[in-house]
Parts: sequence; C-alpha cells; structure tokens
Amino acid sequence: MAITGLIGSSPKFQAVLDEINTVAPSDCAVLIQGETGTGKEVIAQAIHEASPRRQSRFVALNCAAIPSALLESELFGHERGAFTGAVTQTIGRFQAADRGTLFLDEIGDLPLELQPKLLRVLQEKQVERLGGDRTFQVDVRVIAATNQGLWRMVQERKFRADLYYRLNVFPITLPPLRERRGDIRLLLAHFLRRFAQRQGKSVDYVSDQVMTAIEKYSWPGNIRELQNFIERSVILTRGAELQAPIAELTKSEPQVDDIRTLEDANRAHIKAMLGETNWVVGGPNGAAARLGMHRTTLIARMQKLGISRETTERSTALPESYTNVPQSLPMRA
Repeated sequence: MAITGLIGSSPKFQAVLDEINTVAPSDCAVLIQGETGTGKEVIAQAIHEASPRRQSRFVALNCAAIPSALLESELFGHERGAFTGAVTQTIGRFQAADRGTLFLDEIGDLPLELQPKLLRVLQEKQVERLGGDRTFQVDVRVIAATNQGLWRMVQERKFRADLYYRLNVFPITLPPLRERRGDIRLLLAHFLRRFAQRQGKSVDYVSDQVMTAIEKYSWPGNIRELQNFIERSVILTRGAELQAPIAELTKSEPQVDDIRTLEDANRAHIKAMLGETNWVVGGPNGAAARLGMHRTTLIARMQKLGISRETTERSTALPESYTNVPQSLPMRA
C-alpha cells in the first residue's frame, strides 16, 4: 500500500520510506531508533496505515510517561480491587489494540521487572490482567521505539537481551534532521501552512535571511524543534512575511558539517555556552563556571580561538531577499 503524509525527498528519508514499504505488509515486530524529535511515532503510524491492520486501532503508550507502579496495569489491564483505587475492571493497551498495532514509545524506560512479562505476552500472545487468574488471547503487532542505545543497555544489563531480540526483528533508524537538510524547506512550508491556517493568518513568503538561518541551524531537537519554532514564528508574524526569531538560532553552535577539527569543536562548544549565558563569562552562572574552568582561563581560550561577541553577531548578518513559500508540497506516495 502507498504511504501518504510523510514529507521528505532526501536520500536518507527515501531509504526509510523503502523500509516502511518493505515491513508494513508483514506482521513482525519493528524497533524504531532515532534521536528525540525525529518522528518515531509518525513512522509507526505510517507502518500501521500501510499494513493489513489499518482497519483496526493504533494504540500508543509512552513507557517513560507512566509511573512504574501503574505501567503493568496500563499494559495488561487490571481487575476490580486489584490495588487501592481499582474500583472498576479495566482492559490494558494490549487488549485495546487487539487485531491492531500497539506502539510502545521509549521502550528503553520499561522497568526491568516488567520486561519478562512483556516478553511472555509477545511470545504467547496472551495477557493476564493484574489481580486476575484468567488469560486472554490477543492478536497485536508491536512497534517499539527508543532514543537510547538499546544494545548498549543490553550489554550494561539494563535491558533484557531476549526482549531486545524479540523487538528488534526489523530495525529502522531515523536520520536526524541535520542529515536530511534537503527536507527542511518542505517541512517548513508544511508547518507554516498548518499554523497559519490554524491562526487565521496569511503568510506568503519567507526572507532569504530567515530561510538561510533555518537551513544552516543544526536542529538538535530535530523535526519537533523545527515545528515548535515555526509555530512560534507564525504567532509573532503580523503581515505576509514570516517574522522568525532567528537570533535564537544564531546563538547556537554551528552546523555539524562545519566542525572538522578539535579546535572547531572547542570553539562551537564555548560559543554555545556563551549563547546560553547571554555572553556572561564570570560569576556562579556564567559560561566559565558551566564549562568548569576559571574565568581567566576561558578569556584566554576565547582570545586564542578568536571568539568575541562582535565577530559572532557580525558573522550572522545575511543579505535581505525573499523566498516564496510553495503552495503545495510533494507528499511521498
């Protein structure tokens, strides 16, 4: 089945789309790995929508957002009186997702004591509610996601190896936004139209100064950070030209592609810290304290690396011209 709604034409993102098309028709477990904000749940939903299970429910659970004491009940359900406050019988996410897909986000945060129980459900396809003695058959496809190094956690005995292998049948690694810069304009236009429409505004163009700053920024928070930035920009906009607070971007460290030597990395790290402290060097909350060095040491290092507020701000000045925002985006099918 064709995939719709996913934006991107860069080679790395096209490779992800190919993997989705390959795995969607099967029923195997999928493990999606990638940095925070890369769109892991969106990819999980795309797999579900392209699968034979698309007529049934897609149920999501963030393992990091539920207290450990309640997570077992959320997953498997509970009987009335199973614990204090359990006044009614409740089905868990596995039963809710029967014949559909269960997305377990941040699977690396699943407590060790619950991992054998999850493994048993995956193997036996049966769940037992907390406080009950009956088993219920479930037909669920599980897609898990993490921003942690799950194999490293296995080696450190923080995650069970048998559960890792059960989940990692088909791994998909999402590239960070800095590795798919060719998609930034498409994503920007998509978010711009969405938020402008939501706020009843007409934003028709973006200056080259803004576009260049957005394309050069490394986006450590990935697509989620870009989305939030565009929403904030639309809120600030009063006319037809997008009023983006690009000073927030120019305070940050340069893009990864510009860091080629250890000296580049040191310069970027110091400039990023100076940006966070608004160029306050000394004092308990200054850049020197945050970097763990004396104020005089930091000043000497700044001089050696050619770092000054004047040169940094001057280097961010860009020529003023405009880029039209496309009215339609090619949606990958």
